[in-house]
Amino acid sequence: MIVYLSKKITMPNSTKLFCVAWNKKHGYIACGGEGGFLKIMHLESPLHDAKQKHRHNVLPLNQNVSGHSGCVQMIRWNDSFHRLTTSDSNGLIIVWGILKDKWNEEMINNRQTGVQDMKWTGSGKMICIVFDDGMVIVGTVEGERIWGKDLGEKKLCKVEWSPDEKILLFGLMNGEVCVFDSMGNYISQLNILSHICTSTPLKLVTIDWFKGNYRDPAQACLMIAYHNGHVRIMKSETDEDPVIIETEMYIEDVSWNPQGSVIAVGGKYNSSDSDQDPNFINFYSQSGELLRNLKIPSKNLKSFSWDKAGLRLAIASDHLLYFANIKPDYKWGYCSSSIIYHYTKPERNEICVVFWETVKDIKYVKYMNSFVNIATHGDYCCIVTKSEETEDQFVLVLCNSIGTPLEQKYVEMEPVFILMTKTHVIMASREAFYLWHFKNPKKATSLLVSSSKKSRRERLYHIDVEPSPSATQSDVIDFSMAFQGTNNPICCMCASENILLIARMSGVVQRYSLPHVLLEHKYNFNTIASLMDMNCNLTVLALVDNYGVLSMYDLNGYKDNNGKSGNTERLNFERKDVWNIKWANDNPNLFALMEKERMLVVRGIEPEEPVSSKGYLCHFSDLQIKTVLLEHIMTYPQNPTKDFVVDIEIKSLRDTREMLTKVSLEEALHFIEKNPHPRLWRLLAETALEAMDTGIAEQAFVHCQDFYGIQFVKKLNNQQIESIKKAEVLCYFHKFDEAEQLYVSIDRWDLAVAMRKKMGDWFRVLHLLTSNSSGDDNQLEEAWNAIGDYFADRQQWVEAVNHYLKGRNQARLADCYYLLEDFIGLQKMVAFLPENHELLPNIGDMFITVGMCEQAVEAYIKCNRVKAAIDCCIQLNHWNMAIDLARKYSIKDIDSMLTKYMSHLLEKGRTMNAVELYCKAGHYLEAAKLLMKEAKKIAKVSKLLLMKKVYVLIGLLMEKYHEQMKFNVKARNEKGKKSNVSTPLEGILQEDTASMSDSHLIDNGWHHAEAYHFYILAQTQLQTGYVDSAMKTALVLRDYEDVLDPVDIYSLLALAAYANCAFGTCSKAFIKLESLETLDPAQRKQYEEMAFEIFSRHTPKDSKYNQVECPSCSSTMPDWTSVCPSCDIKYPPCIVSGRTIMDYHYWMCNSCKHRAYESEIVQRQTCPLCHSPF
Repeated sequence: MIVYLSKKITMPNSTKLFCVAWNKKHGYIACGGEGGFLKIMHLESPLHDAKQKHRHNVLPLNQNVSGHSGCVQMIRWNDSFHRLTTSDSNGLIIVWGILKDKWNEEMINNRQTGVQDMKWTGSGKMICIVFDDGMVIVGTVEGERIWGKDLGEKKLCKVEWSPDEKILLFGLMNGEVCVFDSMGNYISQLNILSHICTSTPLKLVTIDWFKGNYRDPAQACLMIAYHNGHVRIMKSETDEDPVIIETEMYIEDVSWNPQGSVIAVGGKYNSSDSDQDPNFINFYSQSGELLRNLKIPSKNLKSFSWDKAGLRLAIASDHLLYFANIKPDYKWGYCSSSIIYHYTKPERNEICVVFWETVKDIKYVKYMNSFVNIATHGDYCCIVTKSEETEDQFVLVLCNSIGTPLEQKYVEMEPVFILMTKTHVIMASREAFYLWHFKNPKKATSLLVSSSKKSRRERLYHIDVEPSPSATQSDVIDFSMAFQGTNNPICCMCASENILLIARMSGVVQRYSLPHVLLEHKYNFNTIASLMDMNCNLTVLALVDNYGVLSMYDLNGYKDNNGKSGNTERLNFERKDVWNIKWANDNPNLFALMEKERMLVVRGIEPEEPVSSKGYLCHFSDLQIKTVLLEHIMTYPQNPTKDFVVDIEIKSLRDTREMLTKVSLEEALHFIEKNPHPRLWRLLAETALEAMDTGIAEQAFVHCQDFYGIQFVKKLNNQQIESIKKAEVLCYFHKFDEAEQLYVSIDRWDLAVAMRKKMGDWFRVLHLLTSNSSGDDNQLEEAWNAIGDYFADRQQWVEAVNHYLKGRNQARLADCYYLLEDFIGLQKMVAFLPENHELLPNIGDMFITVGMCEQAVEAYIKCNRVKAAIDCCIQLNHWNMAIDLARKYSIKDIDSMLTKYMSHLLEKGRTMNAVELYCKAGHYLEAAKLLMKEAKKIAKVSKLLLMKKVYVLIGLLMEKYHEQMKFNVKARNEKGKKSNVSTPLEGILQEDTASMSDSHLIDNGWHHAEAYHFYILAQTQLQTGYVDSAMKTALVLRDYEDVLDPVDIYSLLALAAYANCAFGTCSKAFIKLESLETLDPAQRKQYEEMAFEIFSRHTPKDSKYNQVECPSCSSTMPDWTSVCPSCDIKYPPCIVSGRTIMDYHYWMCNSCKHRAYESEIVQRQTCPLCHSPF
């Protein structure tokens, strides 16, 4: 960074100043001094206009406010609420507010006691005031007191709020710092004085706790400074490992910059013997490194304050208010045409790295967890970040100009300095330097260095050790060398393709050859370099020292004293306050430098007329300098504009351009022949073209070796029509609108259309074609399709569809429909396209990706790709459709394919997937057989309800099978193979002859489901107290001994009969149980004992015995029996209650064909057995 004084304002009547403060939000400056003097000013922002020349001594607001009688000693801004608080030596506190651009008193407080310190919170809602008598008052911005305490025994002198406003730090007269909470309750005391060795009393100067929005929690933010020069920087009030800075100054004021990255410390060096010695402001980094110092030419420095951007400093000293400008060392780069910078967003923890392509104004944003440094060269950049995996490890990431990572390396040394050449990334710490020979992606085949030889691509050297030409390095870099100390650390470096210069703190600059890294010379410049750069032929070095003084040295004119060390000739050129330099790429005698707020171009050692500029130098070639206003970019990092990039022409180019407007082309030709430069020849050629002087234009193009320019002149000479010539010249200068108007004026619409086509401006092409009706259908379709491509490239698919429809571009239209998920549009395209159209298979593939089988099949069939249609059905598990297609188009092997896939599923144990596949293929009987096998496997371990569901599914499959058999017979009869009269009978006979082994399943598909249904029903009735219904339902279970265990059936029947006092039925159930052969002797004995106990008390006779009349033979029969004992007719049970249905009026399910009493089914909405809705 560089700091320099830019302005000073003398106070009226030479009033001495004691304090100054800069409003960080609105830019107001307030300064106070003796005799109640208080002045409020508003300077123009340095970022007011990117291209506007600097206007000196502009004070939009300059107001002297009155209200104090004593010396104004303290000024505190409330940035959030736009208030100013001041206090004087008499203890008067005034809060000022602005109204109609005038500052007026709003509140006054006077305790008749001096004020030691006062601070606002970061939000501006509260203020804490410390008085001489130890009284502490905390109040609100509205003037209301929150609390007040007398801490007189502490002898307070300073106060500071924490960023979260939960903690107050109080500084004591003896130098101690105490911690209180926000309500004034004591917490602890900081351990500071034990680390300071001094015999004199300590005086606290300030406690400053940085309250910025974008602070990294790992960075230091709390600063405590003492008058004796001791500065302590801490991460928090509990930090036990602070950064200690011994400034060797008598400190008057200390302050963070608004970014929290730099500390300014002002005062006199304690080595000064006289009051007349100047004051200094030193600038330190967070780690305590001295960055720069600024000399203040006055006796008594009292106070200073940063502006809101951290680019200016207001300094109160004696009766003068100085202003200093700060040029920070931004970590940025310029490669190709992209500017690379970084910033932090409040809503994200990562660092936002922006690759801003300035020509097209496109920003590529990358997010990183850390950003350490950056170097650029040509088309590439190298970004240094911290490794997330290993502490103290850094990553070098090689990227192109839009941020695409190409290669990376891990290093274990701190990258204090980094630069790039065409082939190397060179990084250095204070003690060592590291070289990485990276692979240039554009010239990867020409690299002579093998990627397997890491020692050739990566090298590390200690700065005190001279590299040996015969030394070889191992494959693994030993980074411990980088931690070996040195008495002469590195302070700067620069490099080209062939030379590496490394400057050291002693003033010695070591010159190494590249790529061999051999020490060639040691130059003794006797100055500490902070910036170095060599010209394009490596003969002159420009060096800026740590005071901003630029000097130049002839690298070829060294005086060798002992082989490799000696002095070099210093050129007679020196400039002060220099903060940036850049040599021209194409002229070794031209370079540009930034001196304060102006740019100078130096030819040899003769400077040209300075130009006002605040930009950082990016590129210098063709007599033009590209600068970037980084201060503006960092103020508006998310939305930089092209105005922030400024191209400045040097004087010779400006003079030549001006001369061409005043003298003839022949005179200009003679002048440029005496002062040749490719840019001047090109300027002459352009001017000659504008004047339609093709002869001089051709000569100029020849001198600047512009082959295309020469061809263009020949093309003009071959053109006979003057208007067309002028239009071509206008096109050459990119004045396309004027060229189009000229073409149209001579009725050459075709040339205007051709010009716009060459430019790719299809919107204008379409406008020209439609406005003149000169284009044919092919040209219109070409324009519509090109505009459709424009919208498609920007993912504006709806607009693209509209233009592709007009351009009849079916292929791109299908792509847009697919991306828009407009599958209805794709279906319409299938219907619209002719058969065997080449686009139909692609549309079918699109439908497959989203699982739309029927639509895909339609597309494939229309282009006669039956095999693809069948494969689609198989892929999407639509086997029924696949089999239908195979039968319709006589495709063989579909059944074998199904069988093969089915075997694969069964081998994997995926039985249910196989069942689902059989169902989709229409093989309902096979699916039912698989389910039956699976049900038998899980019958003993599964719940009853699950078993019922499985068997209900089997029953439903068998119903579909019956319907399928009837449909197949009907379909064949419709083709004339059978008579319609025999259709029902034939379907039944086909089922009977299909497979004898499957006849039981076909005839009794619901048998197992009925068994589990009535078994669950009986238990439900028994549990709910309907014992008579439970007994009758249990009696129905006697027909399902082949499905359920007889022990379960008759145990349930015996229990229900016992509960129903039907001891005769209960006795028969016990008799059946005792006769079962499956019982072991112990179980049979238990049943016998239970029967003896029951029937020793009860007679084995039913107490309830209801008789009903058989509807067929009119004989009487028990109401629980399902078979008439007289006529042997079997009546079905009701699936709702289990009762026998003997009425001709009943309800039947349409799905499972089971029956129920109408009175009992009326309250249900689904079938009790199959659960089909009705």
